[in-house]
Amino acid sequence: MELFDLSAALEGILFASGEPVRMDRLCVALGVDRKALGLIAGQLADHYKFERRGIRLVTLDDSLQLVTAPEHADLIRKTLETRKPPPLSPSALEAVSVVAYFQPVTRAYVDGVRGIDSAYTMSSLMEKDLIEECGRLDAPGRPILYRTTQTFLRTFGLSSLDDLPPLPDADGQMTLETQG
Repeated sequence: MELFDLSAALEGILFASGEPVRMDRLCVALGVDRKALGLIAGQLADHYKFERRGIRLVTLDDSLQLVTAPEHADLIRKTLETRKPPPLSPSALEAVSVVAYFQPVTRAYVDGVRGIDSAYTMSSLMEKDLIEECGRLDAPGRPILYRTTQTFLRTFGLSSLDDLPPLPDADGQMTLETQG
């Protein structure tokens, strides 16, 4: 296939899916290697951005997805008569931040960092699909481990967890590394 045809096929697959599509599946479908897919996706993403189109191509960890351009969110919401989801409460933001920076974590870890019981908040974050269970800790009681989801990345406009801003240290200075 020609580059234009590959780009058009990628666009069609992602549009039809409506969900993130893993890059390995796209490589098989398009008959290209990972490097070629990256070039095609990059050119397509640049095209949407340069042309100021109503959609964007985003990379989410190991997947690609077509999404609406954020600058059109209010018009889309108004047109489709959907309500903007209520903002996260300060406690929910605090809890999801702990999970995002230190994942995988147990609820007890989140409780310890926050200094308060996080059961309700963690359950609320799971209902919103911002965090998910990802196994159990090999410790007495085998507590559940939590991590952030693809929905978390999309909600906060991140391509991966590497895009999280650095954490401030005890003096309020930004550090270059987070602890895992």
